[in-house]
Amino acid sequence: MGGETGARADAVTWDVAVDAYLRYLATERNRSVETVRAYTVDLRNLCAYARGVGRHELVELDLDVLRGWLAAMRSGGSAAATVARRASVARGFSAFAARRGWLPVDVADRLAGPRRSATLPTVLTAVQAWELLAVDPRTEADDGPAGPRRDALRARDCAVVELLYATATRVGELCGLDLDDVDDERRLVRVLGKGGHERAVPFGLPARRALRAWLDAGRLALAVPGSGGALFLGARGGRLDPRTVRRILSARLAAVGSARTASPHGLRHAAATHLLEGGADLRSVQELLGHASPATTQIYTHVTAERLRAAYEQGHPRA
Repeated sequence: MGGETGARADAVTWDVAVDAYLRYLATERNRSVETVRAYTVDLRNLCAYARGVGRHELVELDLDVLRGWLAAMRSGGSAAATVARRASVARGFSAFAARRGWLPVDVADRLAGPRRSATLPTVLTAVQAWELLAVDPRTEADDGPAGPRRDALRARDCAVVELLYATATRVGELCGLDLDDVDDERRLVRVLGKGGHERAVPFGLPARRALRAWLDAGRLALAVPGSGGALFLGARGGRLDPRTVRRILSARLAAVGSARTASPHGLRHAAATHLLEGGADLRSVQELLGHASPATTQIYTHVTAERLRAAYEQGHPRA
């Protein structure tokens, strides 16, 4: 990247600048694979838009182009949250390119995105979470013969969902766990979060039983020479992919006949909400979630307050 830093602004193409920024996010900012993937899509979209309006060179990027890009998304029906996220991506990229001299100024310094709506996350109730954990849906091996492989995938899926809910980790954090990150005796898992920040998260007895079942027999049936130290493995023996975790949750929801949608992040929301409803203090939940600011965790107190309000209005005779 050193050679790129010293390049003349008019010699740096869109593709070179975007690739350099993505490497910077992955290596120097320690952003997750999921985050880098999302930035890749957003920046490729910006690049295509700029070229479409005749700005083929990176140095031609300016505030008008960025505002037009956001406006085109809004008129095309994109949600305010999506446009706000892409405005943030553009600001980060512009600042990066300006620091390296590839843009004459930080053209996105005054770029404002739409205000994010104050809608609260919809989460599973505790009862729905229990149903999700208890169901025994089809696995990706159910079309094949019964045997150790099918049993291994079932044990893995159970351990994945139990640990995801027990620890409220992000899906990328869960998939990034290694065998030596689990302290079975103390029931703790060491999680590497955003920005390379490490935290220890406790888990309960159901998650411990599910993990032991996976490690005692399931993992051995899927492991291959290239599996390394990954805690959770995919069907071919590589490290488990976040997309597979989403499929696991979708299959479980379909099996319980729920009309709700649940993503790994939705299960994280649910775990945090249920902790607060159960009496956990906000600071402890902040630490468990790996939030840098208590303001980020504060939304879950709003969720529980909204639930209380709904229950009050439904049940109190003078509500």
